Amino acid sequence: MKDESPLIETPHQLMSRIGIAFTDTLLLTRALTHRSYLNENPEALEDNERLEFLGDAVLDFLVGEWIYHRFPEMEEGDMTKMRSALVQTNQLAHFTRLLEMQNAIRLGKGEKKAGGTYRSTLLCDVFEAFVGALYLDKGLDAVRSFLRPLLDSAVEDILENQKIEDPKSLLQEWAQANGLHTPKYLTKNISGPDHQKIFEVEVRVGNQCIGSGTAKSKRSAEKLAASQAMEWIKLNS
Repeated sequence: MKDESPLIETPHQLMSRIGIAFTDTLLLTRALTHRSYLNENPEALEDNERLEFLGDAVLDFLVGEWIYHRFPEMEEGDMTKMRSALVQTNQLAHFTRLLEMQNAIRLGKGEKKAGGTYRSTLLCDVFEAFVGALYLDKGLDAVRSFLRPLLDSAVEDILENQKIEDPKSLLQEWAQANGLHTPKYLTKNISGPDHQKIFEVEVRVGNQCIGSGTAKSKRSAEKLAASQAMEWIKLNS
């Protein structure tokens, strides 16, 4: 029977396809290496967690800078909300999918079989690591140029669909307006090592689960669950 699983894209193929040439290809390789791959391939030297940490900091700064110049009249509180919307897990995972990086990620067999390339938390981590690697290889200006078209496209959707608003607040307002119980957030599972915990949270209104989320912090997982709940409400209203 023919194997229909997607072919693994090499770092060089990825660079050629997205038009970014790393001077140090090992940095890109590291950014694409999940810790599960490292566990199964001892010849691999390092996973992407340190680059992810760096990329997260670079993103916070550059996205904040972009918002400052893009919206000169926006107040500080709304700037904070906009940055949060642009760097939250689902949005960064969406950027990874737009760039079609999934088949370039180096995963362990177990993680791949479990559908790791579909998980937003993993794709978000890869995007952050890629940004960290690009910063080390080419500096801030290169990262600015890389991010600008992604942010330009994302911000229109965020404004049009009111994603700048806190989804937990929106869900609370909806429940109150409809005379329903206050939404309850339940932590269903916590996995991963101490420095890299993953929280799985679901939100319930009464006895019904209407959303769930998985993220690197309980707060982020709750926001993702509330966002999913708001999508459920739209589909069922």
